[in-house]
Amino acid sequence: MDENDRSITGFTMLAHGIFHTYELSIPIFIVIWLDVFDVSPFVLGIVVSIGYGLIGVGAIPSGLLSDTYGSRRLIVASVVGMGGGFFLLALAPNVYVLMVAIVIWGVAASVYHPAGLSLISRGAKNRGTVFAYHGVGGNIGTAFGPLLTASLLLFFDWRLVVVALTVPAVAVVAFGSLIEFNENAATAADGGTDDADDGGSSMDLQSIVDDSRLLLTTGFLLTFAAIMIYGIYYRGLLTFLPDMIGGLPQFGTYEIFGQEAEPAQYIYTGILMIGILGQYVGGRVTDHVRTEYAFFSTLFALGVLAFVFIPSVGWGLAPFLLVCAALGFFLYATAPIYQVVIAEYAAADVHGLSYGYAYLGMFGFGAAGAALAGSLLTYASETVLLGTLGVLALVGAGIVITLITLYGEGR
Repeated sequence: MDENDRSITGFTMLAHGIFHTYELSIPIFIVIWLDVFDVSPFVLGIVVSIGYGLIGVGAIPSGLLSDTYGSRRLIVASVVGMGGGFFLLALAPNVYVLMVAIVIWGVAASVYHPAGLSLISRGAKNRGTVFAYHGVGGNIGTAFGPLLTASLLLFFDWRLVVVALTVPAVAVVAFGSLIEFNENAATAADGGTDDADDGGSSMDLQSIVDDSRLLLTTGFLLTFAAIMIYGIYYRGLLTFLPDMIGGLPQFGTYEIFGQEAEPAQYIYTGILMIGILGQYVGGRVTDHVRTEYAFFSTLFALGVLAFVFIPSVGWGLAPFLLVCAALGFFLYATAPIYQVVIAEYAAADVHGLSYGYAYLGMFGFGAAGAALAGSLLTYASETVLLGTLGVLALVGAGIVITLITLYGEGR
């Protein structure tokens, strides 16, 4: 990577890690908030769901802003908003202020992915490699953010821990404000504009409609459908995965140093950590292999792994852990691959809008995976849930084959 690529990589890795640290630390605080604010899980669940839902709902407007005003300032604003929303959590005297704080966080969080991914797609020459490192940064936040939060809560009041989690956001804002890079270096090399402040898209309604129509009548529409299915698989699997593993007879609780420990939590954390490797490899693969084939391969692998997850328990501990490791690897390897596919099927001046649609599918429609998982676990079984997710992944793989057949010739 050249100096510009390295600067973009460092900036986006840090911001991506902050996003996922906050996203996956919130569930840890929920247990505390139930007692502190004396509310039911139903009420608190609605409050938290609003914040998560806004990530998907706000993705398209965020993408349009990125196309119009550039990515750097939006990423900095996103990190400021996420840190500010978290800081307000520490001051919340009741559940109403808590809801306002989470809404602020969700709105700010919705800005990051469209802005960050469009920055990489327009600014990085070694796009696949930068996407890989970007994914690694996110997975570090995913795996170690909740671990850090849980560790701090052993020694400090939850409000102090929330304040402590805002410190990295301040550091990222300072870094992003000082570092130098060209937002449009890659597109300029391909003959496009080299003006980092020139977002090639207009915010007027007609332009939005025209750009959306252009996106959704090309191969991007099939890509969007595959991403939406992947989002349902992702959320449906991870939401209840610790509970599913903990419910297996081989993984009950045990005592260590007088404290109860749950192997399921360590296995779950291990899956997330394996995802770091998956993100890196997935991004690097796109520099050497046709991206549609890589996308098909990861979705197909996820389908197979869903089908064998429960049966592998009976094969012994080592085979089961191997399946878990493969699941973590392919689950996260898919993300940088589809991010590159989006960049290839959308014009450079609407990359922000394209990633907005993508994360509407990933986080917005994908949120239905949690409801799907909850209903199937309540009224059916783990086997039915995993079988359903496996079928969905194979359907997604079939959509990618259609994409290759209809639009891949000559690419």
